[in-house]
Amino acid sequence: MPLKRMPRLAEVLATVDGVETGSEIPGDAAFSATFRFDHQGLVTIDVTVKADLPLECQRSLRVYIEHVDRRSRLAVIENVTDQEDLPEHYEPVLVEDRRLALVDLVEEELLLAVPQVPRDPDFGELDVPDAVGIETSTGKEQEQTHRPFSGLAGLMKESAGD
Repeated sequence: MPLKRMPRLAEVLATVDGVETGSEIPGDAAFSATFRFDHQGLVTIDVTVKADLPLECQRSLRVYIEHVDRRSRLAVIENVTDQEDLPEHYEPVLVEDRRLALVDLVEEELLLAVPQVPRDPDFGELDVPDAVGIETSTGKEQEQTHRPFSGLAGLMKESAGD
């Protein structure tokens, strides 16, 4: 399924090779969906989604590829209130008029796989050099604080006494 068919996902994908975010998104998502009835009579879906998503690393600000391989077990519900009755091992998927758009299902799974803060695992940890001027103080040392208005209180007392 082409990633370009998923408009909500396109909003979080990074620019790739001069392609603007939200426009022609390269790549596809591979998925499988197995529909069944469970022992309670619920319609369930075992869905697997695989894709390579271009994301912008929030440390390096470079584009990297997030490899997604997500598996979920879903239960079809027709009313929002039905989700309270689902067993814990199912995630609800709401259908309207007994129809389910697979592109929406795949897009939702990919959106759930996108990290809140995209971070390229190959970039490594940030090292803060000592030259930045960050000093730590121990219990014996006290940090000197510049208080620009500390003399103002004395001046106010003098002017009040006049």
